[in-house]
This record gives sequence, C-alpha cells and structure tokens, in this order.
Amino acid sequence: MTVYLGAAPGVGKTYAMLDEAHRRASRGTDVVVGLVETHGRAATAALLDGLEVVPRQTVTYRDQEFGELDVDAVLKRAPQVVLVDELAHTNVPGVEHAKRWQDVHDLLDAGIDVVTTVNVQHLESLNDVVEAITGVRQRETVPDHVVRDADQVQLVDLSPQALRRRLAHGNVYRAEQIDASLSSYFRVGNLTALREVALLWLADRVDDALTTYRRDHSIEEPWPARERVVVAVTGGPEGETLIRRGARITQRSAGSELLAVHVLPTDGLPGAAPGAIAAQRELVEQLGGAFHTVVGEDVATAVVDFARGVNATMIVVGVSRRSRWREALSESNGVEIARLAENIDVHLMTHEKARAGRGPEHRSALLSRRRTIGGWVLAALGPVALTLLLHTVGGGVDLSTELVLFLALTVAVALVGGLWPAVSSALIGFFALNFYFTPPTGRFTVSSPENALALVVFVLVAAAVASVVDLAARRTGQAFRARAEASALAAVSRSVLSGQDSAQALVERLRETFLLESVALLERVPGGERGRKEWRALATDGPAPALAPDDAQTVVAIDDTRVLALRGRVLPASDRRVLDAFASQAGAVLEHRRLRQEADRVHALQQADAARSALLGAVSHDLRTPLATIRTAVDGLTSPDVRLDAEDTAALVGALGTSTARLERLIDNLLDLSRLQTGSVRPALRPTSLDEVVPLALEGLDPGHVELDVPEDLPLVSTDPGLLERVVANVVGNAARHAPPGTRVRLAGSATRRTVELRVIDTGAGLSDELKDQMFEPFQRLGDSSPGGLGLGLAVAQGLAEAVGAELTAEDTPGGGLTMVLTVPRAEEGS
Repeated sequence: MTVYLGAAPGVGKTYAMLDEAHRRASRGTDVVVGLVETHGRAATAALLDGLEVVPRQTVTYRDQEFGELDVDAVLKRAPQVVLVDELAHTNVPGVEHAKRWQDVHDLLDAGIDVVTTVNVQHLESLNDVVEAITGVRQRETVPDHVVRDADQVQLVDLSPQALRRRLAHGNVYRAEQIDASLSSYFRVGNLTALREVALLWLADRVDDALTTYRRDHSIEEPWPARERVVVAVTGGPEGETLIRRGARITQRSAGSELLAVHVLPTDGLPGAAPGAIAAQRELVEQLGGAFHTVVGEDVATAVVDFARGVNATMIVVGVSRRSRWREALSESNGVEIARLAENIDVHLMTHEKARAGRGPEHRSALLSRRRTIGGWVLAALGPVALTLLLHTVGGGVDLSTELVLFLALTVAVALVGGLWPAVSSALIGFFALNFYFTPPTGRFTVSSPENALALVVFVLVAAAVASVVDLAARRTGQAFRARAEASALAAVSRSVLSGQDSAQALVERLRETFLLESVALLERVPGGERGRKEWRALATDGPAPALAPDDAQTVVAIDDTRVLALRGRVLPASDRRVLDAFASQAGAVLEHRRLRQEADRVHALQQADAARSALLGAVSHDLRTPLATIRTAVDGLTSPDVRLDAEDTAALVGALGTSTARLERLIDNLLDLSRLQTGSVRPALRPTSLDEVVPLALEGLDPGHVELDVPEDLPLVSTDPGLLERVVANVVGNAARHAPPGTRVRLAGSATRRTVELRVIDTGAGLSDELKDQMFEPFQRLGDSSPGGLGLGLAVAQGLAEAVGAELTAEDTPGGGLTMVLTVPRAEEGS
C-alpha cells in the first residue's frame, strides 16, 4: 500500500496519485481506478482520461443514492494496482464494511496493490490536536496503524500561501465557498500548524523505521532524536568547517539548537583575528544558531562547563593543529574535552589544518596541572637518566660537554614545568656533576678551582634561564588574559552598539563570560523600613539570583545606588579588573537606556505636535465644507426675502441633515483619535452577541449597499459593544465609499475555536502591499478624493480594535478588491 499524505484538502494528493497511475501504466503495469473523488476540479478530472475506471456500486440510503467503492468488482477484475481515494471515508450503511480502509484491507489481502490518499487531520491520534488548532472536530478518522503499516507514505506538501492562492482561484472549492473557507479552516495559521503536524508525524514514522533498522542490524548505540550541539571554535581556519558540521547535525531533527562557544584565553592556538571571530559569529547566526564567548583558565574545562550549563547533548571540536611531538607533552583540547565530557557526546572532527603544527612562540599561556606534574617528574628522573647515559658513554666526554648537557636538560624542564622544577633539576644536576664527573669522582669535593667555578656558574646560569623562561610564560599568560578581558569587554560594547542595550543583556553576558550560577543587577530603594537598605532587581539571569548584596559571593559597585551581585564561585582578584569594567559598562547601559527613554518621550511629543499640526490643517480645510453647507441651508430656510416651495425646502433640509451627519462623524473621529492618543480609552469588556453590535453599526448606511452574511448562531465575543460598534461602522463605511457603483459590500461572519471573525469584503480597486502598511496611519487618504474626510476612519478603527483586544488586518479579495478582517476573541463559556 502506498499512501499520499497531505496537511489539508487541496494540496494535490489525488492529482499526485493519478500522476503515479499514469507513470505505472506507461511501464506496463495493470492499473485501474477503484474510486477517485475529483470534487469538480477540472485538472484532476482530466487525469482520469486514459485510465480504466471500475464502476461504483450504488447504495440507496434514506431515499438517496450514493456511489461507493465496489470491492467485489475490483476483486473480479484483479488488477495489479488499484487507486482508492479518501482512505478515512465512512461508507454509507448497506456496504459490507463501515470504513473504506477496511475495504482496502480486503484488496490487499487479495494481493492487489493499493494507492490511496488521506489528510493528516483524519489520523485518529491527531484528531484532538487538529480540533485544538482549527476548532473543527473530524468525524471521519482512520487508525494510525493503518497508515503506519503502509509500505510507502509520501507527503504531498504545499505552502499555506500557495494553498490559499489555489483556493482563491477556485481550484479547490466552488466560488460560493471560497470566502468562508479562507476565513475559517484555511487561515494561514491553521495551515502552517497542520503542515508542521504532518511533517512531525511523518518524521516520527521515519524514526520508527530507523529503530527497526537498528534492531535488525544489531546497532545498539543511541541515536538522539533531538540535539543541542555546542561547537567549540577558536577563530582558526577550521572554524567554518566545524560550524557547518554542527549545523548539519542540528538539522536532522526538529527543535535542535546550534550553539558556538569561543574560549579566551585559548588552548595555545595563535590569537584569532577579530575579523575571523566576527565572520564565524555571522555564519553561526545565519545558520540559526547563537554565538557565545566565555573566559576560562583551561579551554577544555570551560567548553565542558558551558556545554553542561546549556544541557548540550553533543560537543563538536576539531582535531588539534598541534604537531605530534607537542601533543606528546600535553593532551590536546579535543582529547581533554572527551575525557571531561562524561555523558555528553563528543564529535572530534578532522580538518585540513589538523596536525599542521605551530611555532614555539604560540605555546600555552598558563601551565596546566598535568604539565606541572610532568615538569617535576622530568626534574627528578631527567638528571638520573642523563647521568646513566654519560656513564655508559664512558670517558669520551669532557666536563664542559657534560655541563652543557645538564644545562639543556634544565632548560627543557623549565619549558615543561616552569621555574621551580627547573631550579630543582639544576640543583640535582649540580650534585650529580660534582659526585660523578668532577675529579675527584665519588666525593662531593672539587680539586680544581676552575671546575668549582664551572659548577657554580652552571647553577647560576641554569637558575637564570629557568627564571627567564618562567617569566616569559607568565608574561605571555598575562597577555592572553588581557586579550581575553578586552575581547569580553568588546563583546559587551558590541551588544550595546548593536541595540542590545538592556540591563538584561548585560547580566546575561556577564554570567556567560565568567560561568557564574546567577547574576543580578540591583538598585537600592530609598527609605527602607527602619532605615534598612532595601534592594530591587533591575535584571537577573540564572537560577536563584541574589536579591540583596549580602546574599552574593561577589559584589561590584556600579555607583552609589546600584551594584552587581554574583553567585556561583568566588572570582579571583585577577577578575576584579574585568568586573569593574563590566560595572562601568552597566552604568553606561543604564544611562543609555535613560537617554533612550527620554528620546522616546521627545519623539512622542514631536509626533503629538505633528498630529496637532495636521489636525489643524485638516480642520481648517475639511470641516469648512459641511459648515458652509449648513450655513447656506440655514440662511435659505430662515431668510424672509426668500420664498421656497416644498421641493426646495426638502432639498435644503436634506443637505442640512447630510452635512450635519458628516460633521458629526468627523468630530466623533477626532474625539476618538484624541482619546486613543492620550490613553483615556477604558473598555468595559463583557460577553456580547454580534446581533447587538452589527445592526447599530450599519445605521445610516443604505441597506442596498451592504450584504449581510452573519449567522445568528455565532458564539458570544468578549468586547466592549459600544467601541466595537464604532470599529465596524468605520470599516464598513470606508468599504462602502470605495466599492464600485452598483456593487455591495459583503459583511460575513465565521467562528474558530478561540475567535470570531468579521470580514468586510469589497470588490473595488484594492491596495498594494505598500499602501496596506500606511492605511492605518492618521490623515492618510491614499488617493481618496471624497469630500469631508480626514483620513481618520481606519486609524480610529484599528486603535479602538486594539483597545478591546481585537485585531484589524487587511487582505486581498479574491478576484480584486480589499477585505478587512476583524478578529474578536470569543467569550469564555459560562461567563
């Protein structure tokens, strides 16, 4: 059995099934059509040409005739392949089986291959999920195992926008069903959710197939369905390869995350150029991941700590660029990470620069514990081994050569273990040279003053060399540390300059950089109870943050009233310098935020001033016409010098009423806009029926200009009836002004699981996408030249809609025109 699975009706399942039938028939396969529903779609019906169709069986039920799949006729025909549409269909009473999928099983048992179709909403296990998404419960379902047991399941996929275009063009339903379908089941949100459900269900079936495959092939290693992958990057040339590899891993399953981490100071690699780090950061963000920078004394430990902190399932790290002789002295970071990771998978990835080696000037800045232990072992065993070697060689080596060899050994110990192992090696070498190689041998005495001087100089030179080597290492470590601090502060500054100038962004960066448990930015509240200092948190990050300085392990003052409170580990004194810089940045962030808020207030005042200027201009122009008409009509009616007949009097009274209504509408819009801008709109929400809103909103409009299609059984909505009435009146009035002569504006209502939608549909010229973005701004006429309009109707309508918790959006009307969609939340049941 082959199943074509779709996320919704109209995606092309039946079309794909018929297309496959033609392909099979062209290869000589005996294919027949058992039952195909074309639903009046011409393109689908055309594909039936050239295929043999088995006649349906006619079943009479309640005085009506229905056509169902004739299983007996198909069995008698005995084709190789039969097409059976709509697998979840419920048969009419009188057919042998209640469900069509049971008919399909009879065909399969007879050895006939079946090609069928089903939508994801008809799967039994997803019935409640689909109802929660669409608000519609599917009555026809098929057990999941029927589809899961199919030999092939092929997803027929179509984007929500493309499916809605197909629907709008009449390729799915009849014309009279299009508007209702677009406003209910076929909304973009519904289709997107159903598409994701279909993809995830099919992915789950693929997981089942993989599980079966692993069991059949005795594969015991776990294959996680979802991943949180941490990629360790150094800024080196291999970084791009590692990042792309990590991205491919995360793309294997839905919900996976990609995180890149850069540790400073590093593992002995050359300092990465800022441009390289920036390029890798940009690549990570382009691939949908997040880039992080942390400071750590040891790279491997910092990476593993970060991975544990974000609950990572895998670490991707590159093979070391160190040469093999350098790895013999100390483990590479990849090997160290694998040793420390424990239950986190480690993906050690090779690359072009692996084992390429580096110059000695780029060695590690700080000596690890392993290197220190190695230095002491070499200091203890090296002189013994060298003494045995020189004894084996015999008397062919003079004292000067032996001194040089022991000096070289001391330098090697200094390179590996630092100062004190090297000094110890020098002292051991001094006694070994004195006892074994300086006459008289076997005694700690020196007969020649020259030899004594040579031994003393050896000790002094060896100690001096060891000291210089250790000092150079420490200076290099300090340089790496300074670079790390500068990089961390640059990251904070970059976040501020890029717009992440919130206090929350700063505390998150601080916690991430120093691998802390939690960080809090606290501000002292003036006038605490009984003179005590009380604090409030401006921003926190991490579990159980310190809500007072006394609760923190480390406290850094920003100014007289604000501090940073850190919990987790006690930071060493060397980190206080960076913390002080962070504190300065925090002060700058808070000051920047204050200035931005001040700028926002100034901008709001500028907008209000611009609105007042526009309002004055509009009032001086657009209110003049109705006022002039009213003045003229009143003068004509009250002038003793003018005698009017009944017809003239009626005309003046009509003009007076029309102008008064227009003036009243303009003033109402001005007042509403003023209330919205000052924030004085206070809606009184209550369960409301649209029957008490829509008729009042349509008063004053010509009944012949509006077609009402609002069902009486629509559920109650939660709204302010008076404000919603103003919204509907403005939107319908705007549509009526732009509707072509001789046409009517259609007002249609429909309900979903959580909302009720009112769609105001006109067939006018419509608007471009660019103008749709401007149509809700005040004083935007958008080419409307009708007199007496300020361009406030839609701006007021959207403002009032937002005030009552509704949403007003604009869509294209199928065939041309504009559809305004007012979405109102449903009232809770029992309220």
